[in-house]
Amino acid sequence: MRIVYHLGAHCTDEERLLRCLLKNRGLLGQQGIVVPGPTRYRNLLRDTAIALKGQAATVETQALVLEQIMEEDRAERLILSWDNFLAFIPWAVDGMLYPSAGPRTRAFAQVFPQIEAEFHLAIRNPASFLPQVFHRQKGIKGGKPTLEAFTAGMDIFDLRWSDVVERILEANPEASITLWCDEDTPLIWPEVLQAVSGHAPGTVLEDEGALLAEIMSQEGLSRMKAYVESHPVSSVAGRRRVVSAFLEKFAIPSKVAQEVEMEGWTEGTIAALTEGYLEDVAYLAEMPGVTLIRP
Repeated sequence: MRIVYHLGAHCTDEERLLRCLLKNRGLLGQQGIVVPGPTRYRNLLRDTAIALKGQAATVETQALVLEQIMEEDRAERLILSWDNFLAFIPWAVDGMLYPSAGPRTRAFAQVFPQIEAEFHLAIRNPASFLPQVFHRQKGIKGGKPTLEAFTAGMDIFDLRWSDVVERILEANPEASITLWCDEDTPLIWPEVLQAVSGHAPGTVLEDEGALLAEIMSQEGLSRMKAYVESHPVSSVAGRRRVVSAFLEKFAIPSKVAQEVEMEGWTEGTIAALTEGYLEDVAYLAEMPGVTLIRP
């Protein structure tokens, strides 16, 4: 068996991936892919990891935890999704991006030390990620209430997702990690779902097109469907070209725009953050142990 940890990040997926896989749990179950409801494992894994204090769970503990998570007798893949695996939102940005990513992922993996683990993570341009995290932290008791407190000890232009990934892989040298850019998700969504679930090629998931339905007008969706019916697409690249063309014309602006609103930020700030992000993505694409899903 292999355990798949979908790590978020915050302000990217908003549990859309988990909802889709849960809706298809019967179909996936036929392929040995188990997708338990999140209430079965989130608090359980957190409490177990805390109790273990970084130590590896015994065979008996592993069996007890799996028994509470799974109704099935066996599985090829067990999918666990939680954007708090890396940190709860008040600590998502604390001097750096996810400073506890290494020890936290290791602690969760140690609940099942004898089972192969793989990690999956969506990343996002800090130019839009930081404002979203800041505003969410302000709304949480114990969060950082001021911009000064939020950015204390942090050089926003030096924030790199590759640092997060390196900490995860250093703490879990036997694991692999698959990444994708949140900004690319509309074009690569089927490939993201397949990478996480590991379902067989040709498997058609219900609600696989739900993401496009959220960000494209009904007219655009109808036209795209009619176009695909009359011009069948047989390749991933071909589907992406079709989706890109229809999004360019029929995307709902308020649904695709990633708002950037931070006190004191200028267009130059946003441009510099974006440039650093693109350089970081290029670096991640070449990093050993990393698979980057790109359009």
